[in-house]
Formats: sequence, structure tokens, C-alpha cells
Amino acid sequence: MGGWCIREITPAQGFRGIRYRMPGLGGEVLRRLGATVINVPGGEIVQSLRSGALDGSEWVGPWLDMALGLHTVAAYYYYPGFHEPGTGLTLGINKRLWESFDASDRGVIEDATAAEYTRSLAEFNANNAIGLRKLRDEGIVKILKLDDSVQKELYRISNEVVAEAGSGDDLSKKIYASYQQFLPLIIDWSDIAEGAVLNSRRLV
Repeated sequence: MGGWCIREITPAQGFRGIRYRMPGLGGEVLRRLGATVINVPGGEIVQSLRSGALDGSEWVGPWLDMALGLHTVAAYYYYPGFHEPGTGLTLGINKRLWESFDASDRGVIEDATAAEYTRSLAEFNANNAIGLRKLRDEGIVKILKLDDSVQKELYRISNEVVAEAGSGDDLSKKIYASYQQFLPLIIDWSDIAEGAVLNSRRLV
């Protein structure tokens, strides 16, 4: 999700002048669009919104956002999120320790981490769906799509920020080049596969 705001984001103003909590590259995008980016720990977001120290904040999705209590202090809930379109989980193991395992033990660890990743994704999708329905049924929070003009600006600046992040050291350049090469392929496939299926639901 794009996040929570205590006031509406209008197409004309966008994120200009908004005090918004968003870390990382996403925060840099908002900064370039005129927002004041203020990063507070997760446990301080609700109080910061309540006191007016923040105008808005992203977190995760309906399930964990409601668990944090964001729906009790902000009336506007925006989608889509541009800053974290997907989650990538990793497991880090000391290389020397990893090399001490035999192939079968490595396989068990790899299979277990893959299974946990799949289970976690399913758990979040299921609980986010339930949470979104609860928000809709309560009818207190306005669930709003960011205006297309605002999304276009977010996308334009995001391209600049990611390109800059990918122009540093050799590893960053390698990752960015791979990303740029694969992007048109996955856009084409996503439109044909998931996109077409999701759009077909609206035909019924």
C-alpha cells in the first residue's frame, strides 16, 4: 500500500509539503517531490501521526497496518505503493559455516527457506485480503487510489533515483544492468499473465 495520511493527497499538490515517514529509496523519491521525509521507528508512527509530527506514513499492508493501529489515527489509506512493490526475504549464513555443511544439509536449508518464503507470502496475501475487507466494512477509513498524475511523477522520479543508486560501485552497476534488461520482459509477461487474469475478473 502507498500509506496513510491524515489529510487527502490532491493531484495538484501531490506530496509537496507533506511530512511523510518512508525510509530508503522511496523516501528519496518523496523528498524530490517536495515532501519532508521524517523517519521514525515503527513503534512511534501512530503517536507521531496523532500528535501531528507526521502527516503520513507507509508501513506494510492492511494486516500489519491495522495491528499497528494506523487506521485509528489516519483517515486516508492510499494505494498502490510504489516504493516496495514486492517483498524479498533472504537468509544470511556465514560462508565458512555454510561450506562446513554437506550437500544434503545445504539442500534441507535451501528447501526450508524456500518453503518459508512461499508460506509467508500466502499468509500475508490472505490476511491482507481479510484486513482490507474489514476496513471497507467499517467504512471509516477512505481507501483511495493515488491519482494517475501523481503516480506518473512517482514513477518518473523513481527511475531517476534507482538509476543513480545503480551507478555506484561495480556490483550496483551489474545489478542495475540486469534489472533494466529484464524489466521489459517481465512487464510483457505480467501483462499477458497476471494482468490479463485480474482484468478479466471485471468482465463478470
